[in-house]
Amino acid sequence: MTRLPLILAAVAALATSACTTDEYGNQHLNGAGKGAAIGGAGGAILGAVTGGNPLVGAAIGAAAGAVVGVVADDHNRYEDRDGRRYYYESDNRRYHYDDGRQRVYDPY
Repeated sequence: MTRLPLILAAVAALATSACTTDEYGNQHLNGAGKGAAIGGAGGAILGAVTGGNPLVGAAIGAAAGAVVGVVADDHNRYEDRDGRRYYYESDNRRYHYDDGRQRVYDPY
């Protein structure tokens, strides 16, 4: 029972840090959250099939999946000090969304 608080803290940290908000204000699961979910499920299945402990497999799979999800996440955006999010297209044109949710290209 001494590990239960640590497990609950890890689950709470993942639950609060695994979401992202898109340019329209909608919240979605980010790359780390998706990777952790897929890796955890795969690790649990692999642990059960090989005769090992499914919980250990899920924990290892979730950690590995979260790392892969962070690395593979979209890196074509950033946020400035004022909180405005900027995005880049494939031709390196920078844009942001105005209050009317219209794409505005930045001149430079």
